[in-house]
Amino acid sequence: MGKIEGLRIQNFGPLRDIVMGKTLSNQNAETLNNITAIIGASGNGKSTLSDVFGFIADCLELGVEAACDEKNRGGFHQIRSQGVDEPIAFELYYRETSRTHPIIYELHIDEDPMGRPYVKAERLRERVEGQGRLLSFFYLQNGKGYAFEGTEGGADEEGRSVKGKKVEMELADVRKLGIVTLGAMKQYERIEGFLNFLKSWYLCYFSPDEARKIQTAAPQPYLNRTGSNLNNVAQYMYRENKKEFEKVLREIQTKLPGIEKIEPVRFDNGQMMLKFWETGFKEAFYSPKMSDGTLKLFAYYLLLHESNPRQLVFIEEPENGLYHQYLNLLADEMIQSVGSGFSKQLFVTTHSPFFVNALSPTDVWVLTKGEDGFAMIKRATEYQFVEALSEEGVPLGDMWYNKYFG
Repeated sequence: MGKIEGLRIQNFGPLRDIVMGKTLSNQNAETLNNITAIIGASGNGKSTLSDVFGFIADCLELGVEAACDEKNRGGFHQIRSQGVDEPIAFELYYRETSRTHPIIYELHIDEDPMGRPYVKAERLRERVEGQGRLLSFFYLQNGKGYAFEGTEGGADEEGRSVKGKKVEMELADVRKLGIVTLGAMKQYERIEGFLNFLKSWYLCYFSPDEARKIQTAAPQPYLNRTGSNLNNVAQYMYRENKKEFEKVLREIQTKLPGIEKIEPVRFDNGQMMLKFWETGFKEAFYSPKMSDGTLKLFAYYLLLHESNPRQLVFIEEPENGLYHQYLNLLADEMIQSVGSGFSKQLFVTTHSPFFVNALSPTDVWVLTKGEDGFAMIKRATEYQFVEALSEEGVPLGDMWYNKYFG
């Protein structure tokens, strides 16, 4: 369990310095909701904000140098904000449950004298119960620093230990994240827990063409980024709990327009494919023959019905390829799926007022462009009259479409 209550992004493309929710320097702000929608005109930084999550995930898996070149990012100099010499910096304000203290993760990425990106600083901090101060239980600068074992203790701002077992260390590779190395060791329980949270992120770039591909017979528990393993996930869910999976399919089919029934079909080689019965047709269609919109909706609903859900999901522009009247229902389903606890969090970028109509003003953040060309971000509640109109029943997307804000 766990979720991000706030984040700060500095020097990442057009995101020169933006803050969302509660952070170390913004303690009086409201935390992020379980669903966070980012809206704004094209070119204001929505895709870049989405890529922040992808970049951090790639840093975990590949290291910072490879992450800078991954997905056509073009290297460190193309990623860092124009005219800036400071490091790229991220702060994640994270809480595991309502009963635990927040953990602050800070990551700074800079370039060395050879122009190669490296991890300049990395730190995990936690507020100590009864003392009101932050203690660092993991802190590296240029690959050197310390970490505390177990679940207690840390060092103050002067580096003095307060409880716990402090271990001095130096990493062999400053282009790899320290939490990846230490999070694999059981003695660093807090680092391990935070690393598992980061690893649970799911960044959705669903492609109907990919979902139509015929896969091998290997069951897989989670959809991949493009959805090319849609039938493999169905196979896994069928294998693990056939009755529960059939129940999920019955629930999903009621939400897909024109679909009367969905049935999993298992072949002799162990492979599985989904069969869809459409209104007006006697014969069923296998999933590769379904329309783009039906496949996208099915994939989104399947994602929202995971039995062991990823803790953070980021979906970019779910409206692409979908009929506008389906979007309000999809947004409602997302809101129900994330609930009010700490088990799941959803970020969405969208251009659709129909999707936004299902949301509350505290769910929505608006990206605009400042006079200096860099992005600025505000919660919809910060705009005049928005909350009052919303309380009177005016849908938020309609307000946005009619330029009451944004």
